[in-house]
Amino acid sequence: MCTVCGCGQGETKIEGHEHEHEHDHSHPHTHEHDHDHGHVHGHEHTHPDGTSHSHPHEHGHVHPHVHSHEHSHTGHDHGHDHLHDAGAGHDHSHADSELHGEGGQMHYHEHKGSAGKGDLHYGLGPAHAHAPGLTQERMVRIEQDILGKNNRYADGNRKHFAEHGIFAVNLVSSPGSGKTTLLVKTIELLKDKAKVAVVEGDQQTSNDADRIRATGAPAIQVNTGKGCHLDAHMVGHALERLALPDDSLLMIENVGNLVCPAAFDLGEAHKVVILSVTEGEDKPLKYPDMFNAADLMILNKVDLLPYLTFDVAKCVEFARRVNPKLEVLQVSATSGAGMGEWLGWLLAGLAQAKGSREANVDLLKKRIAELEAALAAKG
Repeated sequence: MCTVCGCGQGETKIEGHEHEHEHDHSHPHTHEHDHDHGHVHGHEHTHPDGTSHSHPHEHGHVHPHVHSHEHSHTGHDHGHDHLHDAGAGHDHSHADSELHGEGGQMHYHEHKGSAGKGDLHYGLGPAHAHAPGLTQERMVRIEQDILGKNNRYADGNRKHFAEHGIFAVNLVSSPGSGKTTLLVKTIELLKDKAKVAVVEGDQQTSNDADRIRATGAPAIQVNTGKGCHLDAHMVGHALERLALPDDSLLMIENVGNLVCPAAFDLGEAHKVVILSVTEGEDKPLKYPDMFNAADLMILNKVDLLPYLTFDVAKCVEFARRVNPKLEVLQVSATSGAGMGEWLGWLLAGLAQAKGSREANVDLLKKRIAELEAALAAKG
């Protein structure tokens, strides 16, 4: 998972932004580009009273230790190399998922799934992921660092949105779900009702941003390179270039991926997960993090239902098993089915954002008047 592997670092390209350094932005937060030259590893210390504890140390160089140990499975034997933060090598053999440790380092080996089927499950440890060479403890620390930094940028974006009455929506889905087609149709239908702008996320090309710009709406393409999601830092840079007016609707089309974008807050008001009826009704169970993170699920391409065996009721049941509060809309950009409800949902959110901004302005004006009156009384 990219919260621990750092995929795409240094490969992001934002239209109109061709250099990398720290920036102060018009919206009230700072973006910076980090260069990591060190690593964190844990050491265990034992005190005279017999107590032990471990804590991380940062170094400006890398000195990993590689250890090999054997795993015995039904029908085959194979060895795995594990890169440990510290500690001596060890050999051991085991066929089931277990937690074991040496030198204070805990390691999860998940080789069998449920019901004795022999399935592999690498999401059972504290990090809920697996990366060769990283302990679960270190993966958790890395994830906390990455998401903590992202969340600070997201808070800055959110503050900017609130101050300017911008209703920001993060559209997430698999590739090919129909996000861009739905977005184009949405912009066309809202042309006389709202100011709409788009941040487009893809690994390469500006194809989708070009489609959006053809509608007359402003759009900024963010190419993530090897990265598989947008983050709040990227969105902050895109906001600079869009220069949105107050009370705008910002549609953020994330990279097509039902995994990693779930973890990254962009400062948006809502995540909207789009699931096309051509994908299968069990997607919410296969990719629960995304459906749990979303506030609205759009079942897209419903005009194709007569030609498919897709079970709408079962899909909604699965989605609400993951997220009981999830709203659901059935939509087709091609036939127009459900588009009225979708537009109504967007306009209601935009009206709320505008109302909150105006209320804050009124409070500020009232406070200024009170201060002026107090100063006049003293004079």
